[in-house]
Amino acid sequence: MSIVRVNVPGGSYPIQIGKSILQQLGTSIPPDASAIVVLSNPTVRALHGDAALKALKVTGKQIYSFDIPDGEQYKNLDTLNSVFTFMLENKLDRKSVLVALGGGVVGDLGGFAAASFMRGIRFIQVPTTLLSQVDSSVGGKTAVNHPLGKNLIGAFYQPVAVDIDINVLKTLPQREIAAGLAEVIKYGLIMDREFFDWCEEFADELKALEPEAITYAIHRSCELKAQVVEEDEKESNRRMILNFGHTFAHAIENGLGYGEWLHGEAVGCGMVQAAELSALVSNFPKQDVERVRALVEKIGCPTVAPTLGGKDKWFDTMKLDKKATAGKIKFVVLDEIGSAKVQGAPQELVSLVLENTTSADVLPGVSVTSDASQEAPQAVKVEATESTVVESADVAAEMARRAQVARDAGAGTGRTGGIYGVDGERPESDA
Repeated sequence: MSIVRVNVPGGSYPIQIGKSILQQLGTSIPPDASAIVVLSNPTVRALHGDAALKALKVTGKQIYSFDIPDGEQYKNLDTLNSVFTFMLENKLDRKSVLVALGGGVVGDLGGFAAASFMRGIRFIQVPTTLLSQVDSSVGGKTAVNHPLGKNLIGAFYQPVAVDIDINVLKTLPQREIAAGLAEVIKYGLIMDREFFDWCEEFADELKALEPEAITYAIHRSCELKAQVVEEDEKESNRRMILNFGHTFAHAIENGLGYGEWLHGEAVGCGMVQAAELSALVSNFPKQDVERVRALVEKIGCPTVAPTLGGKDKWFDTMKLDKKATAGKIKFVVLDEIGSAKVQGAPQELVSLVLENTTSADVLPGVSVTSDASQEAPQAVKVEATESTVVESADVAAEMARRAQVARDAGAGTGRTGGIYGVDGERPESDA
């Protein structure tokens, strides 16, 4: 197990990353909790609910379970109110702890429920998608959608812990893995050029959820996000760079209807569009635009957006973006890989980007890839068994050390190296 700590003015909390973390969930419950409510959805409950409940029973606390419908379209005030009603009917109080077991929808809505119920109760994030593990579960953003836009009603409210179990990723279809990898790539683009280089080199291992590679990717993503959150918890300045690609992405999601594209798919496409805009307004190298496009395509996300009925629809939706002020749209753009900033852009240049990155042939229900090898695997339940893998807090530190050694060895040579050693080669198996 590796741990990333998030230090914010209200306190500090751990992000715990490893195998079979779900079986240790009970250790994250505060001792003075009066009761536990596990918020999930039917899909996640069927896969991981038994393991979570088994782990929580060791606390001796009363446990309540409530499922919300599965899908971004249900992340709204009506669903939130149903959660409040359940909690009130079961007489949960301020000492209760909410456990958000699921992906971004469960985590965002569950966090907002915790922030609002009785003016705030403690909650724990247990993200079960790759995207929620590297992004939405970390940093305290909680929200629901409004018919006019995504995440427009919410609060900044930090969890007391984030428990990330990489074993649960085995149950994900390939589209969900691709969606999560889009957010992983984002961190390299906005903050860490070496990490982006590493993602390029080990894209195949990441897509295959190779344990060492995916653990390092999650750890480094959480590390980078924690740095930004510690600097700017309430998104008044620097934290806005985490929205790279999101101005375009939210317009895609809103225009198509929530749930047609996965959030990460929209972000992947939005990053390609934002890279194109960066070339026009910030001298971002054209060859790096193509690197972004190629990597987004390689992980399995779309690189061409729908027209959404025309540019007016795009602009009307983007004006509702939370970065916009007085109706003026702001974008996160890149100066270079690893360096991002927030600025406005002339409408004619944004229009040019839309002309070059949209197509009327792109319809709802995105097809990630035609490669049969990338078809979604059947979901397999992860049993609540003890891990036979030796885990320690030194694992991620060792991976980070090896990655740094590899980067140092490759400095000036054009090679990145990687987690498998300074030559980037996978070691021979003992088997």
